[in-house]
Amino acid sequence: MRHRKVGLKLNRTQSHRSAMFRNMVTSLFKHDRIRTTGAKAKELRRWADHIITLAKRGDLHARRQALAIVREKDVVHKLFENAAERFGEISGGYTRVVKLGTRPGDAAPVALVELVVSQDTKKKKTKKKKAKAETAPKKAAAAKKSAVKAKKSEEKKTTAPGDEEAAKAEKPAAKASPEKKAEVKEKKAAKKKSAEAEGEEKPKKEAQAVPEELAEADKAEDAADSEKTAKDE
Repeated sequence: MRHRKVGLKLNRTQSHRSAMFRNMVTSLFKHDRIRTTGAKAKELRRWADHIITLAKRGDLHARRQALAIVREKDVVHKLFENAAERFGEISGGYTRVVKLGTRPGDAAPVALVELVVSQDTKKKKTKKKKAKAETAPKKAAAAKKSAVKAKKSEEKKTTAPGDEEAAKAEKPAAKASPEKKAEVKEKKAAKKKSAEAEGEEKPKKEAQAVPEELAEADKAEDAADSEKTAKDE
């Protein structure tokens, strides 16, 4: 009877069996999932759960024990760094076995072994996805604003300097301050007064010029009459 004998022999020697499972555990933690036969998948769960409990413990002795099993140091260091966050408060059951059917050729049952992620990390991922979805429309609006600004700057560069001066001259006067408005009004009133004064002076000058011309004509006529009278005498 096989009482108190844990593990499967799988028709292999002890050295072959341990080397095979060491390789499989290293691949599992490196790629997060592997595909193998059903019997090997069930036995691999024991090895993976043991190493994850060592990683959650996290001390130097546990790290050395894990390095004695896993063949790559980088995989062990990565596992020890992320074990607390990734597996959270789960106590056991760190792997999942999914049956995939039979293998063509020998019809052996095939299964997929993958690491289970705790619910805390899933919530964090969903929060990140929601945050990304919320920031997407903001980024689109910012991109539109930047495109509009770029178009305006290009239009300013393409416009001639004369057009810019005309546009500046056509700006509404409502933006000016009240003090400037008062100054403009005073200047306009002074111009009107000066124009009216000039208009009044012109007819006076013309009226003065007319009698002077008449006086000169009278003098000329008197001179002509005096010459005639002198000739007659």
